Amino acid sequence: MRIAVFAGDGIGPEVTEQAVRVLEKLDLPGLELVEGDVGGAAYYKHGHPLPQQTLDIARSSDAILFGSVGDFSCDNLERHLRPEQAILGLRKELGLFANLRPARVFPGLEDLTTLRREVAQTIDLLIVRELNGDVYFGEKGMRTLEDGRRQGWDLMSYAEDEVRRIAHSGFKAAMTRGRKLTSVDKANVLETSQLWRDVVIEVSAEYPEVELSHMYVDNAAMQLVKNPGQFDVIVTGNLFGDILSDQASMCVGSIGLLASASLAEGSFGLYEPIHGSAPDIAGKDLANPMATILSAAMLLRHSLGLEAEAARIEAAVAKALADGIKGGDLGGSAGTREIGDAVVERL
Repeated sequence: MRIAVFAGDGIGPEVTEQAVRVLEKLDLPGLELVEGDVGGAAYYKHGHPLPQQTLDIARSSDAILFGSVGDFSCDNLERHLRPEQAILGLRKELGLFANLRPARVFPGLEDLTTLRREVAQTIDLLIVRELNGDVYFGEKGMRTLEDGRRQGWDLMSYAEDEVRRIAHSGFKAAMTRGRKLTSVDKANVLETSQLWRDVVIEVSAEYPEVELSHMYVDNAAMQLVKNPGQFDVIVTGNLFGDILSDQASMCVGSIGLLASASLAEGSFGLYEPIHGSAPDIAGKDLANPMATILSAAMLLRHSLGLEAEAARIEAAVAKALADGIKGGDLGGSAGTREIGDAVVERL
C-alpha cells in the first residue's frame, strides 16, 4: 500500500503530520508513505507548483494524502505558476473527476453551527461534485467589445459521457447510504443543466432502489439551511458543487472538521481537508488537524478498502471531540499537536 503524501503550503505540513501519525499508529502491514512537493513550496524549490517528480510519485501510488496549497507571496506569479495549479493539475493528469464531501454534525457540537440545534443535528449528507468540467475547464477569455467595453467570458458545458460518469458515482454513493439522490441543476435556465437532468434520469433506470429527485441550485442553497435533514446524497456540477459544499461545511459548524475525496475511475483518489492553507496561522500550532485525519480515514475506506480501520479513526476523532479536545475553530484551546496526540491515544 503506497500512499503519496503532499503536505503543501501554510498549515498543510503540520496538519498532514498529525494524519500521518494516525496512519502509522494503525501499524498497517505493507504501508509505504512517500513525500512530494506541491504548491508554493514546490515552486520555490523546483520552479513549478507541480514538478514532474511529484507527478511521478502520484502516478506510482495507490492514493494521495494532500495537505493544502496557497501562498500569498505567489499571488503575482503568472497563473500557471501559482500554487493552486498543483491541485488543478493533479485532477487533470490523474483523471480525478468525482469529489466527495461528507457533512455531518458531531454529537455535542450542534451549538457551534449558525443553525438551530434541532436543525443542525439532522445533517448527515454527502455532496458528490463533478470536478473536470463546467466553467472551470471550459474556454475562457477577455475581450473588448466594439463600443470599447471590456468583457470576460467563460464557457459552461458538459458532454453526456461526463454527466453519465458522475451520475453513476452519485447513485453508487446513495446505494451505500440512505438510497436517496438529489440532482442539483438549473435546467429552467441553462441548456447545460437540461442535458445534465436528462442524462441523470437515463442513468437512474440502472438504480431502481434509489429514490431520485431534482432541485434547482438556488432552492438547494435555501433548503441546506432550512431543512438539511432531507438530503442524503447530492450530485451536481463543478460550479454549483463548489458553492454548495462550502455552504454545507458551515452548516455543521467548522471547516476544520470536513474531509474530502477526489476519485478517479477505479479506486485511486486524492484526499484532503477542505479548509485551505490558512497562512496567517501557519507554524503557530493553532490549526485543527481533524479534517486531515478524517481525510486519511476516507483514503483507507475508498482507495484501500479498509473499512474497519477507517471507522476506527472516525471513532477516535468523535471520542476526542466528546472528551472536550477542541481547537480554536471549535471554541477550544487545544493545539495541533495536542489534538493529534488525543486522536492517537484514543485509537
